[in-house]
Amino acid sequence: MIGEPDTNSYPLMTSINGARSRTKLYGWVDPTLNFGTSTHSNAPEANDDYSNRFEMNQLVLYAERLPDSVQRDHIDWGYHLTALYGTDYHFTMAKGYLSGQLLNDHHQYGFDPTLEYIDVYIPQVAQGMNLRFGRFISVPGIEAQLAPNNYIFSHSLLYAIDPFTDTGLMATVKLNDRWLVQLGLTAGHDVALWTPDAKPSGTGCLSYTTHSVNDNIYVCANGINDGKYAYNNLQQYDATWYHKFSKTVHMATESWYMYERDVPALGGTIQPELGANAAYCLPGEVRCTAPEYAVVNFLQKELSVHDFLSFRSDFLDDKKGQRTGYASKYSENTVMWCHWIGTSVQIRPEIRYERAWDRKAYDNGRRQNQLTVASDLIYHF
Repeated sequence: MIGEPDTNSYPLMTSINGARSRTKLYGWVDPTLNFGTSTHSNAPEANDDYSNRFEMNQLVLYAERLPDSVQRDHIDWGYHLTALYGTDYHFTMAKGYLSGQLLNDHHQYGFDPTLEYIDVYIPQVAQGMNLRFGRFISVPGIEAQLAPNNYIFSHSLLYAIDPFTDTGLMATVKLNDRWLVQLGLTAGHDVALWTPDAKPSGTGCLSYTTHSVNDNIYVCANGINDGKYAYNNLQQYDATWYHKFSKTVHMATESWYMYERDVPALGGTIQPELGANAAYCLPGEVRCTAPEYAVVNFLQKELSVHDFLSFRSDFLDDKKGQRTGYASKYSENTVMWCHWIGTSVQIRPEIRYERAWDRKAYDNGRRQNQLTVASDLIYHF
């Protein structure tokens, strides 16, 4: 966010130096528990894809220095490093970044250096420009794989299958208080620069906030190249709308269209990419275009300074089954209560029901519906 001061303080930094330094070390521990109707797998649900078990989803440590984007006098800099361990490395991993532990060895628990980038803030461009170099979160979207960045513990079907990180350069320019523009050049989605799957890919985004600050519209074309099949080479077109009804009620809505071209046909003669699915192509096709459409809505109600409710409704059409493994339309509804214990502990119990409308796509193809009761507990340090 350009123009906002870094006012965050963390227990770890308070114990180290009274939270006086601009470089900050902080993180969280995120154990989870889920029970449900599936016995073999909760997929495509995320991030609790292992069914009926207690597990450590995330143990995360950040090292971070935010650039000072409030002042307009001088160029400033910052950086961010993330170390993540847990089952959620399945969803953060990018090919080329220690990816063999998942793609080759199929470890349930793993380590991922999820984010590592440098920020350079240049105040002389418009009302401020930030240049980000490195591996960073893919810019569109309401959710992120990092636990505290989400309304709800589990993720929407939409978010579970879209890109997570990009490696390259992203420029964010604040034109004025209403308009923000982003332009980027990356190696594509979820791949390191040195992998054979990397290819020059463009990103362009535009954000508009109304004068009342009750609405924000954010549109992106992300990771755009020739669209030919490679590891997570998704051509993503995304739009989000945030609306504030009152001081205690707001909603967030996201929709997108994604596709890959020349995806190998399931059961055909062309071997799919390691870690990526084939597609349900038409009979006789050896390759085909695999598109997906999705929309999700979050509605939040603040109950007190320590509590809020969130309701999520989600629809996904994985037309060729290339993202979930099953060509089907899906729906999902979740209600969650978030409660803060003091200032460092969050607990987020939820009830989730989802359905695959065209075939049995849950529990490794054994069920058409899935009911899950789950919760995580985030201890911030």
